[in-house]
Amino acid sequence: PAALIAALLSTPATAQDTPRLALPLDCTPGRNCHVQNYLDRDPGLGARDFTCGPLSYDAHRGTDFALPSLAEMRAGVTVRAALPGRVSAIRDGMADTAWTPGTVLKGRDCGNGVVIDHAGGWQTQYCHMRQGSIAVQKGQQVDTGAALGLVGLSGRSQFPHLHLSVRHDGADVDPFAPDATLPCGTAQPTLWAVPLPYEPGGLLAAGFLDALPDYAALQQGTATRRSLPAASPSLVLWAWLFGPRQGDRLTLAITAPDGASYLVRTFDVEKTQARLYRGTGRRLHAPLAPGLYTGRATLTRDGQVISQTLTTVQVTP
Repeated sequence: PAALIAALLSTPATAQDTPRLALPLDCTPGRNCHVQNYLDRDPGLGARDFTCGPLSYDAHRGTDFALPSLAEMRAGVTVRAALPGRVSAIRDGMADTAWTPGTVLKGRDCGNGVVIDHAGGWQTQYCHMRQGSIAVQKGQQVDTGAALGLVGLSGRSQFPHLHLSVRHDGADVDPFAPDATLPCGTAQPTLWAVPLPYEPGGLLAAGFLDALPDYAALQQGTATRRSLPAASPSLVLWAWLFGPRQGDRLTLAITAPDGASYLVRTFDVEKTQARLYRGTGRRLHAPLAPGLYTGRATLTRDGQVISQTLTTVQVTP
């Protein structure tokens, strides 16, 4: 019996012991949210995600599910428990303000958040939630999908997002590639109940305006006009991207109401970065022809389209 017990204790965990995580917020990745940063798989001072790509930063310990703008945050996006468990810690009361270098957070980098303990030594942590939105209490039992609060901008956060940390026996686990002994880029089963495709960068938004928008308007989600008068000073098409890499190409094209090409411009991405905005247009010396103008933003990498979006504006007499 003693030998049998010892053998059972030394048996590695089976697939049945591995959790299957639900999406931890109410959004559709690739449509109204995206993963901006993955867990850092580089043991040194550099950063790389589980595919060996650059969507991470040094010592990042979780997955960042980002919203396109502050407008979606203000509308309210619910954060949900990825697994059943017991709430072991909460924090609320921190303001939703973008973090800037030099800000002293005194260990509260997570901002408003929730920690849940699960069976088998697993734990999940939900960070940067909206002030006053925490909907659970310490010690409370929750089921998968239980509402925990809302996505916010608290703590060390420069854009509205949910940071999800997954830990097993205290060690960080990448839900996209849980076996840390394998090199990045190695195919392996994920922890997601419904597989989440990897987005290697893409378009956050595109729109028309009568001038180049400022960055604050992009962050706020207020840079788009659905109609413009024919006598506008300019017609501008802009695009906002995440995860562009050096060598990528962004093409912005405007088609006139009669189907003719109005303007086409291509930008070469000069360096890999988290987010990038570009715009192009024409200063108008005479009124535009009224009608529906169509804008197309296309991001290509190594000659392949990785993201594309369409937008329109109605030009009125």
